[in-house]
Amino acid sequence: MKLLKRQIGEKDGAGHVILLAEESEDMWHIYNLIQVSDQIKTSTIRKVVKEGATGSTSSQRVRLNLQIQIEEFHFDPTQCALRIKGKNVMENPHVRLGAYHTLDLEMNQKFTLTKECWDLVSLERIEMACDISKTAELGAVVMQLGLAHLCLIKSHMTVIKARVEMNIAKKRTGSTAHGKCVIKFYESVMQAIKRHFDFSLLKCVILASPGFVKEDFHKYLMEQAVRQDDKLLLENKSKFLLCHSSSGHKHALDEVLNDAAVLSQVADTNAVEDVKCLDTFFKMLHEDQDRAYYGYKHIMKADEQLAIDTLMITDELFRSEEIKTRRRYIDLVESVREHGGNVRLFSSMHISGEKLGQLSGIAAILRYPLPELDDPEDDSEEEEKTSRPQE
Repeated sequence: MKLLKRQIGEKDGAGHVILLAEESEDMWHIYNLIQVSDQIKTSTIRKVVKEGATGSTSSQRVRLNLQIQIEEFHFDPTQCALRIKGKNVMENPHVRLGAYHTLDLEMNQKFTLTKECWDLVSLERIEMACDISKTAELGAVVMQLGLAHLCLIKSHMTVIKARVEMNIAKKRTGSTAHGKCVIKFYESVMQAIKRHFDFSLLKCVILASPGFVKEDFHKYLMEQAVRQDDKLLLENKSKFLLCHSSSGHKHALDEVLNDAAVLSQVADTNAVEDVKCLDTFFKMLHEDQDRAYYGYKHIMKADEQLAIDTLMITDELFRSEEIKTRRRYIDLVESVREHGGNVRLFSSMHISGEKLGQLSGIAAILRYPLPELDDPEDDSEEEEKTSRPQE
């Protein structure tokens, strides 16, 4: 992401920024930045109807600059596309004030985002998105015989790039059907890797499976690379990392990112740090549960006693249309930091973020035990579900 201009008042926090999305993950950051009632200005295309002197009409598509006040917006994670709908608030010869328009925001398209008040979380997201040191990507193939998911793990989102599914014939004495099916499956996965992974951007490619599927596939991959003189695979063979997973389903990524071999290679990536942090929280629930809590009311009470060491919170909580709801989570983040605590913002587009979302989206590891937070009277008043989870 490029920050082209920033003009925000120090007193009231009102103002605008001009941004340019350079890659797919930037679109996810923009989705988390915009809110209903914000204004966005950018170049767009609109169908304009003209009426001739005789009363006949003709239409043409015109490119123009529009500024709309946002009423609805939608993010498509598979295409990393952002569609925004709102009312025109800027004088324009082709579009009357108050007219509705839907614009499709794309990468490499400059836009201006205006807010009545820029909060701390939004400003930090811009800073985070513009930090090129955090753009390292991981490729991952979680597989089992007949099923593979190809995933791209970015700093703040995990994207399923392809799913390969195929029926594998059972092993039978004297039959070659099973072997042929396996080769066909491996070939499909190899082609998907070459089609969807840009090795110049990848720190490593994880191959994970139960049993020996990963070893067999890796052997097939390298043999085919030599046979076909595939320079793309041969030049990047050192980037492949093999580890265990329980299945070929997407949720197996969570255990993959906890693998010691993976951690030693990619320990500095955001996704891995989130997995480690959440794993520490779950261990604390079992071993020292008075230092691990989740649910807004419990976390607030812990913060009032300056007890929070690490706060974990999903970005989904900051997307509420209720200003008061967003404000209370922002205030909590600011308070924890002010009192020396760490704050980790989890992406709901990562497996770890999904798991945290199942725990109300907010959890904390405390500096010291607070058994009184588990008072039955507090639990009866808790609006959110805060029973101890099952891993």
